[in-house]
Amino acid sequence: MQRAPLILLGIGGVGSALIRQIVQNRAHHATDYDLELPILALCDRDGAVVTLRDAIDDATLYEVVDFKARKGRLADHSQGGPQHDLAAVIDIAGQPDTIVVDCTASEATAPVLLAALARKHRVVLANKKPLTMQQEVYDRLTRAGDTETRHAPRRFHRTRWETTCGAGLPVIATLNRLLASGDPVTRIAGAFSGTLGFVMSGLQAGQPFSAVVREAHRLGYTEPDPRDDLGGVDVARKALILARGLGWRLALEDVAITGLYPAEMAARSVAEFMDALPSLDAQFRAQVEAAAASGKVLRYVAAIADGRCTVGPAAVEANSPLGHLRGADNLVEFHTGWYQPTPLVIQGRGAGADATAAGVLSDILELALK
Repeated sequence: MQRAPLILLGIGGVGSALIRQIVQNRAHHATDYDLELPILALCDRDGAVVTLRDAIDDATLYEVVDFKARKGRLADHSQGGPQHDLAAVIDIAGQPDTIVVDCTASEATAPVLLAALARKHRVVLANKKPLTMQQEVYDRLTRAGDTETRHAPRRFHRTRWETTCGAGLPVIATLNRLLASGDPVTRIAGAFSGTLGFVMSGLQAGQPFSAVVREAHRLGYTEPDPRDDLGGVDVARKALILARGLGWRLALEDVAITGLYPAEMAARSVAEFMDALPSLDAQFRAQVEAAAASGKVLRYVAAIADGRCTVGPAAVEANSPLGHLRGADNLVEFHTGWYQPTPLVIQGRGAGADATAAGVLSDILELALK
């Protein structure tokens, strides 16, 4: 049986869901793919559970998931301990054909991922941040396996990052297939945030901005500080990854971002920010009404075209794919030489730990079976 050992960085919502899916699919992977996915190490911010045997057993994996759900630290786990050097964990636990999986939300993993690739391991990212750092970091992460030359830069031999731009939606794979076919991509546009899609749908339904943000916060659609979503930086990171996928050499600072709250509200506490939300209701009501008067609807749109990335609220045609979008779905339009005037559209659930973990698992299988 083929064996692809795993080292997992990050045991939050996505990492925990991934562990559950790996264990639940063991028989499926063995029967249909002749594949085993042993987990060698689990790492969080400052701790790790590591085995020097064949694998961490499934009972321990489930116990770790429960332990993390109770806000435990792996440094305090009965089978864990402190770690302050992820590269050392990879050196200790890594075996031939290991896949290092990054389910964190930190730039700090970038050196570790590069070290793993230098050791001929493979890498799967759900974490956007390393791919939106310096261009050199992006290049080294995404071109690993190109025999350290400038040839065949789009072969992506040893790295996958599908879930960085739309959870389980095949956004990166679609872009790569379009480029491989020679179909010129002239524009990519879409709604890349389920949270902001929920907000825009609420506004279109006539809800005050303050009410819909509070509802999104109550339902857990936003981060604990809603400004982490409303500021648009997460959407900008996704747009930058797609722009770099087109071969554009841009930095995050090059993305024009229009957030959904004014700069003077950035320094307030979360409670003060939430209390001040009604002051924004009138301006958003006016934007929705102005869009409707011209047959359009308001959406939070990322657009990658003509060498530029822009992210922010925009009025779109009501009968367009973006105009029909409702709720927390993500939607990406690819405008190309062949797909025009009607774009190629990918739409579906673009958030959630289970959907993201399923996309990560698909990336792992693609690397393991190639």
